[in-house]
Amino acid sequence: MTSGTPALSLHRQVDAFLDYLAVEKGLSQNTLESYGRDLNRFLVHLEERHGLGDARDVTSDHMISHIGELRKGELNSRSVNRALAAIRGFFRYLLREGLIEESPVSEILSAKALVHLPHTLSREEMERLLEQPDDATPLGLRNRAMMEFMYATGVRVSELMSLTLNQLNWQVGYVLVRGKGDKERIVPVGRVAFHHLRQYLERARPALLKGSRTDVLFLNRSGRGMTRQGFWKIIRQYAALAGIRKRIHPHVFRHSFATHLLEGGADLRSVQVMLGHADISTTQIYTHVSRERLKEIHRKFHPRG
Repeated sequence: MTSGTPALSLHRQVDAFLDYLAVEKGLSQNTLESYGRDLNRFLVHLEERHGLGDARDVTSDHMISHIGELRKGELNSRSVNRALAAIRGFFRYLLREGLIEESPVSEILSAKALVHLPHTLSREEMERLLEQPDDATPLGLRNRAMMEFMYATGVRVSELMSLTLNQLNWQVGYVLVRGKGDKERIVPVGRVAFHHLRQYLERARPALLKGSRTDVLFLNRSGRGMTRQGFWKIIRQYAALAGIRKRIHPHVFRHSFATHLLEGGADLRSVQVMLGHADISTTQIYTHVSRERLKEIHRKFHPRG
């Protein structure tokens, strides 16, 4: 959650959603109780497993984790689908109310298709996207540094927005990331991302500060910390310029980071640590993406593919 932004309490929003279903949709008491049970079970999972209480911080990763937990229990596919319908309806309600910008459930289909394949960019698409900012301007330098950093580290956009100068270790080449529940993890940054960070810090950040003082790493044109919404708009504009027609959102950098690492031969445990996943089953989804990529290569290049 962006610093200074009031929390969008999951519990309060679930109560508001159930009231909406009762008053506006006229659902029966039995149906409301069923929705309430499914949603409260979801909230318990978010709080106990991920330390989450803000609706805007829920991502598809958390959905995958919750669905995996449901499947480990005694729920059949019909019950899992019912729970998924309740959660999907809840986030659709938040979207309609303008409280979130994208539903974390949008890419998940049903219990028969619970292996959710996150949106990723190919290496060539990522290169095109990263080359769009104009390095001759302070904003272009900032935008290139942010995108390079996200792709190099796989951080969540909320983690990117809250980064401070003292979280970077230039000598060793890593960043100390503070994730959900204030859990810390160390992630290598890489020489290319560090190069663009230096360019931003030396040539752009002083101009954006406008004489003010803050240890927040990435600043907007007013000298304050960047917002997730602002970053989202930036990458959508660059994606259009790069001719990328896939749906683009900040999490694409995280998904692509993990997928490209695994495609390059990285072990699953290392990727889990860098992503900050509490459960390796959440990280395993990227092995499915890699297998899909291998099948695509086979179909394209094998004479009998």
